[in-house]
Amino acid sequence: RPEVHFKLHVYCFPVQVEKYLELFHLSQEKLKEVSARLKRDLIRGLGKHSHHRAAVKMLPTFVRATPDGTENGDYLALDLGGTNFRVLHVRVVEEQQRVLKMDSQICAIPQEIMLGTGEQLFDHIAACLSEFLDSQDLKGKTLPLGFTFSFPCEQKEIDKSILIRWTKGFNCSGVEGRDVVQLLKEAIHRRGDYDIGSVAMVNDTVGTMMSCGYRDQSCEIGMIIGTGTNACYMEEMKNVKRVEGEAGRMCINTEWGGFGDDGSLRDIQTEFDVVVDQTSINPGVHTIIRFQLLRYKDLLLPPFSNEQLFTQRTSEDTGLENGQNILTKLGVKCDPVDVRVVRLVCDTISSRSARLCAAALGTIANRIRVNRGLDHLKTTVGVDGTVYRKHPNFSEELQDTVRLLVPKCSITFLVSEDGSGKGAAMVTAVAQRLALHCLLTSVEETL
Repeated sequence: RPEVHFKLHVYCFPVQVEKYLELFHLSQEKLKEVSARLKRDLIRGLGKHSHHRAAVKMLPTFVRATPDGTENGDYLALDLGGTNFRVLHVRVVEEQQRVLKMDSQICAIPQEIMLGTGEQLFDHIAACLSEFLDSQDLKGKTLPLGFTFSFPCEQKEIDKSILIRWTKGFNCSGVEGRDVVQLLKEAIHRRGDYDIGSVAMVNDTVGTMMSCGYRDQSCEIGMIIGTGTNACYMEEMKNVKRVEGEAGRMCINTEWGGFGDDGSLRDIQTEFDVVVDQTSINPGVHTIIRFQLLRYKDLLLPPFSNEQLFTQRTSEDTGLENGQNILTKLGVKCDPVDVRVVRLVCDTISSRSARLCAAALGTIANRIRVNRGLDHLKTTVGVDGTVYRKHPNFSEELQDTVRLLVPKCSITFLVSEDGSGKGAAMVTAVAQRLALHCLLTSVEETL
């Protein structure tokens, strides 16, 4: 086999491998170029007349502040994003600076409801919410609710969100183009056995930022790195041209996963990225690594079928022993060098991913710094996602790269605790605090 000439001992890799992996190495200068392109896209997405053609959508969330530590009370959270949904009772305790999950319940959504009418869906949700309130002895209370609705929506206000289209196997009639908050309230009204208070619509990225913001009031960025990636941050209102008003700030859901969809990153795409983009039905689940191994299989490893690589997932643990086990399950008879080659491929690709995320995060942190006219910014990022949490060195690589790219920003990373639950409740709590402040200000002005 070709690699025999290069297997001098277990730490040597075939020269051909290093050659191909050079495609995935991004220099600091190239990362700065990527950051500059993202900066232009952020501005385009914020523009009143340019946002519709922007790859990075920069969606207003109508969340106007982060927690200040004075929030308290009991809240409900509703997390709908798949074949199951969660209902939670959350308590915010000011004295302890803690957000507590008192209890929760998972409710299944039957297939016939997923494909039925919108009225059937929201009646089912209202019924499950009623059952949960009974179990918590909360029926007599009118609690505010944070609503995480993980489908493509156009948010008009914090309590008004229009469904653009169904995804994830849902196709309920009579919902697309309508306000999902109103549909929920109508279903609760039809029951008549309980009521809810104000409702705040919450994106999962915003929930991540807010769940961390109560513990650390300097948290003004939320980031998710899992199957997909996204981020939000607090932008100056004067720059959010799509929404009226100049004062204060608003959280913007960047939807930075769309960065490069317009071809702006074509120069750093490899042939493997192109194949993944063209053929994968589940992008982001280690498929780039599979395509890499397909390219190398004749060069590196004993014969095995393409189907095995397409149907088996690689491990999150990069240890050699686990790597050996994974390859054995794939039906591959391999020696230590083969295992090290596979590990090198995985490390290289995950390193590129971490460095690209760092470039994007650095762009946002530096934008906040410049917006505020600061020589140096100290901020916190609330972060969630299985890749960030479980990959053995992704978080370290990301943090090291951010420090290199934006030395004028000191960034602390705080792992989120249940952004779609506690974070959703926190958004509601902050919205209530701001509404009360506005009311009191109005009364004082009247007097």
